[in-house]
Amino acid sequence: MKILVSSCLLGEDVKYDGGNNSVALNPKVSFSLKELFMDILCENEIYSFCPEVAGGLTIPRIPAEIVKQDKPFIVQNEEGKDVTINFLLGAKKALDLCKEENIKVALLKSKSPSCGNGQIYDGTFSGTLIDGFGLSAKLLKENGIEVFNEKELKELAKFIKTNK
Repeated sequence: MKILVSSCLLGEDVKYDGGNNSVALNPKVSFSLKELFMDILCENEIYSFCPEVAGGLTIPRIPAEIVKQDKPFIVQNEEGKDVTINFLLGAKKALDLCKEENIKVALLKSKSPSCGNGQIYDGTFSGTLIDGFGLSAKLLKENGIEVFNEKELKELAKFIKTNK
């Protein structure tokens, strides 16, 4: 199965701080989940993608959060600069890739203003989480692409098994 995966989860240094969110190398992730993650990577066709970089943001960059979750969306960085267009461009490019390659499922980084699914930061840069979706996750879901995060590896594995 073809799977769009957040580049940072694969260990690529694309995070705002220049680091990554590698699942395989994270000491907080159990060995069994790391093994499941590696099985998913090895048994499927993986498309690495970072919407924020694809949208023109630099590495490193100033952290950004969604300030307004409904249209017109507003995403600002910690200095108050509007970076909405970068997030929208990245989301559109993620959707375009999924359409071009017939990708029906994505594994995205939780809590991210691009990739978060279910919860995101509230836009105050206080570390407070609220229910919501990052702009890329939202656009993918609206277009019929199943979205999972790194905390939902078992659910993703079950989805893959039932949809092969």
